[in-house]
Amino acid sequence: MADLAVVFRTRSEVEANVVRGLLRTHGIAAVQSPPAGRAVPGLLRDEAGEVRVSVPPELARTAARVIAEVRSEASRAMPLREALGALEAALGYRFTDRGLLEQALTHRSRAHEDPSGEVVDNERLEFLGDAVLGLVVADRLVREFPERDEGWTSKVKAKLVSAPTLARLGEQVGLGDHLLLGRGEEKTGGRRKQSLIADTFEAVVAAIYLDGGLAAAAAFLDAFLSEALDGLRANGVAAEAPADWKSTLQEWLQARGRPLPDYRLTAEEGPDHRKTFTVDVTVDGGVPARGAGRSKKEAEQKAARQALADLRSAAEDSGADRAISRSR
Repeated sequence: MADLAVVFRTRSEVEANVVRGLLRTHGIAAVQSPPAGRAVPGLLRDEAGEVRVSVPPELARTAARVIAEVRSEASRAMPLREALGALEAALGYRFTDRGLLEQALTHRSRAHEDPSGEVVDNERLEFLGDAVLGLVVADRLVREFPERDEGWTSKVKAKLVSAPTLARLGEQVGLGDHLLLGRGEEKTGGRRKQSLIADTFEAVVAAIYLDGGLAAAAAFLDAFLSEALDGLRANGVAAEAPADWKSTLQEWLQARGRPLPDYRLTAEEGPDHRKTFTVDVTVDGGVPARGAGRSKKEAEQKAARQALADLRSAAEDSGADRAISRSR
C-alpha cells in the first residue's frame, strides 16, 4: 500500500474504471476497485463507500495532470443543465429527454476519446435528421407550390437542405459553441467548421423528431426556413443560405465612409424555453431599426436587414431629389 499513491477518489466503481481506462491510454498503469469482497493493493473502500485509484509514486504527478486536464476540457465542452437550457431556448424547443440533445451535439472525436466506450456520437442521428429534413422540405414545397414541376422542386429542395444553408441555420443558434468535441478536433478549430455545424443541425432535427414526433420537427424547421420560403413565394428563387444582413449592412456603410452600426439588446421576454429577443440598431446615432427573434443573433440579423432597407430607401430618395433639382 505504501508503494502506491492515490490520484483519484470516488464512490462509483464505474467512474473509477473510467479513470483507470483514461490513465491506461496515457501509458500509466493504475489499479481500480474489484468486485465487492475482493481486495486489490492500491484501492481501498472505506466505510463511506469511497474508492481510491492509485498509481506508482513516480507517475502520480503525471496521472493527476492527465485527470485534471480531462476534467477541465470536459467542464468547458460538456453542456451543463443551464447551457442546454440556453440552447433549447435558441432552438425554440424544450426536450423531454435531454439525452437526445446531448447525443446530437456529440462528435465522433469525443466518443472515440472516451475510454469507457459508453459515449455515443451523433452520426446515426445525422442520418435520420437528413431524412426528416428532406421529408419536411419536400412536403412544404409540394403543398405551397403545386404549379411547379419536379425539376424545379428538386433544385430548390437541394438548395434548402445544402450544407451551407444548414451551417448558417446552425450558426444562428450558436451550435458551434455547444459541440462536444474530442481534444484533437477542438484544437483544430472544429467549432468553426461549417461541415460539423451542418451535420450537427441535422442531428438536432432528428433528436427533436425522436423526442416530440414529426409535428415538432416540422414546426422547428418551419421557423428556421420561413425566410427562404418567403423568398420563394415572392420571387420564385431559393437562396442557398439565409442572407448575412449584418455583414451586408457593414459593407454598405464602409463603402460610403460611414461608421459601423451599433447593436443594443432592448428587450428579452417570455419563458426560458421560448424567449423573444428584441434588438435595436443605430447608425451615426440615427436611423434606428428594430428586429425580434428567438435568439440575439436572429434579432440582430432582422434589425440589420431593416436598417439596410431604410438606408437604401433614404439614399434613393436623396438621389431622386437631386436629380429633380438638377432638371429644374
